[in-house]
Amino acid sequence: MPDDLFFSDDPDRLDRGRIHAWLAEESYWAEGRPRATQDAAIDASWNFGVYDAVTGEQLAYARVVTDRATFAWLCDVFVAAGARGRGVGVALVDGVMAALEPLGLKRILLATGDAHGLYERFGFRPLERPHDWMARPGILTPR
Repeated sequence: MPDDLFFSDDPDRLDRGRIHAWLAEESYWAEGRPRATQDAAIDASWNFGVYDAVTGEQLAYARVVTDRATFAWLCDVFVAAGARGRGVGVALVDGVMAALEPLGLKRILLATGDAHGLYERFGFRPLERPHDWMARPGILTPR
């Protein structure tokens, strides 16, 4: 990891307002996500950040939904526009994979419309049997 960055899974370091703005206003997958929904997702997940080592400013975010025994889903991976191109995304995914590796998970999944090259560096590949997987579209109002 570059010396000017540090990685953490400390939930107290998270800049929840910044994370919400990034995802709700700048991402293609969570556009318009309400703050309460984002906070609930953070609270129910294992969260990671990359920060500027001098200022402490959060530069990137990712969360993992996992049972910590068999499965993990890497999601909401985001690098601030001004921090792109300096290894922040690599540092983030490297830190997440290092945190997950000792768990011995059978499978770690992600869905992405971009950055395939980044994830391939960490062993991600297209699904071998995509026809085995199914998805149910979400319900927008709680029951």
